[in-house]
Amino acid sequence: MNIYEIPLTPDPQRFTVTLSGIDYRMAVQYRDAVNGGWVLDIADANDVPMVNGIPLVTGVNLLEQYRYLGFTGGLWVQTTDEPDAVPTFENLGVGAHVYWVTN
Repeated sequence: MNIYEIPLTPDPQRFTVTLSGIDYRMAVQYRDAVNGGWVLDIADANDVPMVNGIPLVTGVNLLEQYRYLGFTGGLWVQTTDEPDAVPTFENLGVGAHVYWVTN
């Protein structure tokens, strides 16, 4: 199993990341609303959207339901102090981490 942390900061951001040899464009933003939180958009290297609005929650592979899109790994979120706590506005990339995991 290979694990790679996607480097993030607690700010809305767009970036390119190479995961398992494939370039992706990702964007994270915080939706400040009741039951809101951090969400992730994923596009291919040409900025063509693949998946939008994935909530960054813990305890599940965020890409499991999108396997048909050809992702070769999974995305997992975990917080340092409480592994099952959802990332807050202040702790994304600091106490809450997003990991790319492959077999």
